[in-house]
Amino acid sequence: MLSAAPHVLAIDVGSSAVRAALYDSRAAPVPGASVSIPHGQVVGADGTSVEDAIALAELVESAVDQVLEQSEKEPKPIVGVGLASMASTILGIDSEGVPVTPVFTYADSRPAADVEHLRRNIDLAATYQRVGVMQHWSYVPARVLWLRRTQPDTYAQIDKWIDFPTYLYSRWFGSDNLRTSHSLAAWSGMQNRSTLDWDAELIEVINLSNDRLPAISGYADVQHGLAADYAERWESLRDAKFALGVGDGAAVNIGTGCVDSDRIAITVGTTAAMRLFAQHEPATDLPAIPAGLWGYPLDPEQTLVGGAFTEGGNVVKWCSEVLRLPDLASLSDALSTRAPGAHGLSALPFLYGERAIGWATDATASLTGLTGATDALDIVQAMMEAVAYRFALVAELLEPYATDDHIYVAGGNAMTSSDWWVQTIADVLGSDVYITADEEATTRGAAVLALRAADVWSSLSDVTPKLSTRFQPRQEHRETHLEGIDCQRALYEKLVQA
Repeated sequence: MLSAAPHVLAIDVGSSAVRAALYDSRAAPVPGASVSIPHGQVVGADGTSVEDAIALAELVESAVDQVLEQSEKEPKPIVGVGLASMASTILGIDSEGVPVTPVFTYADSRPAADVEHLRRNIDLAATYQRVGVMQHWSYVPARVLWLRRTQPDTYAQIDKWIDFPTYLYSRWFGSDNLRTSHSLAAWSGMQNRSTLDWDAELIEVINLSNDRLPAISGYADVQHGLAADYAERWESLRDAKFALGVGDGAAVNIGTGCVDSDRIAITVGTTAAMRLFAQHEPATDLPAIPAGLWGYPLDPEQTLVGGAFTEGGNVVKWCSEVLRLPDLASLSDALSTRAPGAHGLSALPFLYGERAIGWATDATASLTGLTGATDALDIVQAMMEAVAYRFALVAELLEPYATDDHIYVAGGNAMTSSDWWVQTIADVLGSDVYITADEEATTRGAAVLALRAADVWSSLSDVTPKLSTRFQPRQEHRETHLEGIDCQRALYEKLVQA
């Protein structure tokens, strides 16, 4: 039985907030030692989605300051630090380690034209299997091409391309030894799944070289020995082992206990995703990545397989603002009285473009079947059901990797705010869906990784997190939703694939 000490600090750099918290050795949050600081991206009609690197780093550091200050009331030994981050971030730094670009996020769609150029100039299917992703504007290769083409003067100042967690560690430990994890390298769309190094063919195509990228290591290849000013600032972290950062999706799976093929994680926050961990031998027996999904190695023996969507809670937010509807919790109550599909609408929910499963760079949202009787609740119901149908398409592709008795574990603010939406997803999948008992699964996942990297835990599942509410599928609604999925497929083929 693990005792409550020692402790680890977990950091989550999400797209809407930076969170930091202390966890004990059972990966339970320490009461009174957590902070959440909101932030957001600068977005534009041209597809811009960026943040100032220095400002965001200072926000993270402020969160760490506050948690350490809270912990001083009852000092606890902190042996490790775990870091999860919104994935597919990238920025350029100069030879002194100073950012010369903002942090480009996965949502910045300006390289769309460069994606099409890239797809035409590589063996797309072979590259997909080597790096585990379809080339898309959310990944780094097209962004490199785009910046070189559109901002040559800025591009000329870049000495290295790094993800945001690597930039954070370059501030805290110095920029002479830049390292990123397998997880974050995979999320760049440039890591070879067999060699676990940068993919030589792809980086040659975009005219980059390994010396302009950080070295790749396992998350447990820890950093330690803070730079003098940070060692003075964070005295209680001087001897801590800092695990390399991982993508937030991987952290969510770990935080909810979805670390094997018997549990599939569903996350709906601002955006959404569905994923599981596939186990395999190092460099051999790698899982083939189905067209439409991605595969991101966490380490040589585990690959996170799944699909991510640009749509999620942001669809509800858009509907609420445009249609002047109440918040999600209130909407859930109103929608619970309505029959599924009774609105007669069919929707493609691509308000912010498409990732899984079609990866169409020019996809937009569509709604068909509108009549004079259509009301605002009809529209939001159709859009939320449409997001649930995207999960069904990913679940179909994930099925070969899951055990026969697998369960779905749901989390994210949008899930915990709407029982109706979780129930609808259970109905659409025809399977039980559980809500995780831990409200901050990403932060807990970062804590588990820190405990594993610090050798406090022997695996990622030493303590299995508890599940709370169980949603069982209502078979009487299954046929209606299957028809809805078929209608969405037909609409997609007509409007996106035409």
